[in-house]
Amino acid sequence: MLIEQNSNLYTYPITRDFGFAPNPFHGVCTLATCKPHIRRGAKVGDWIMGIGGSNLGAVKRKCIFLMKVSEKINFQDYWNDSRFSLKKPSRNGSRVQMLGDNIYHKDENNEWHQEDSHHSNHDGTPNLVNLNRDTGSCDNVLISNFFLYFGCQAKSIDLNSIKYGRIRDYKKTNLTESVDGRNLIKSIWRDNLSNINLVMADPCQFMDSHQRVDQGSGKIT
Repeated sequence: MLIEQNSNLYTYPITRDFGFAPNPFHGVCTLATCKPHIRRGAKVGDWIMGIGGSNLGAVKRKCIFLMKVSEKINFQDYWNDSRFSLKKPSRNGSRVQMLGDNIYHKDENNEWHQEDSHHSNHDGTPNLVNLNRDTGSCDNVLISNFFLYFGCQAKSIDLNSIKYGRIRDYKKTNLTESVDGRNLIKSIWRDNLSNINLVMADPCQFMDSHQRVDQGSGKIT
């Protein structure tokens, strides 16, 4: 079933599209960092849609990705699961490897460890602001094997149909109650059946994959 009973659509503005959050590579789309409220609240069967934020120029207010949540696990299980070993970062690897989002696990003292990644400091040491924001209120990773990722070729869609205006964090749409919400998902899916689980275009900022971000300041270095 494409849209399940009692499911929701979480729509949010993407301020940075490197290929890190979400991470659409290796045939699985994952949201493992950022957006803690969505990662905590969304359940299996819910939908997540990322819309280009005002700073992303040509893709502003266009659909960068749409995914149905297939699985929801904690950081430690994500780290230990061999299915997601390719999502562990290698900062001296390819652009895809640099942007691996499987970065959090606990050490023998039950303390969080942050891998050298897009969310660590420039020298590879832990960025505590990012670590605390990613793990502090939410120990969840959202996983999808049923997604569309448009990247820098983001698609124009009818955002007015779900009353998506100026959003600070995200908009939650109850799909049981919203015919327009269901129709929006169905139309996007119907028009892109040949592209399911594919990266149709590079992320908007893919060429800057070597850079790091600090969520506190918003600076990219």
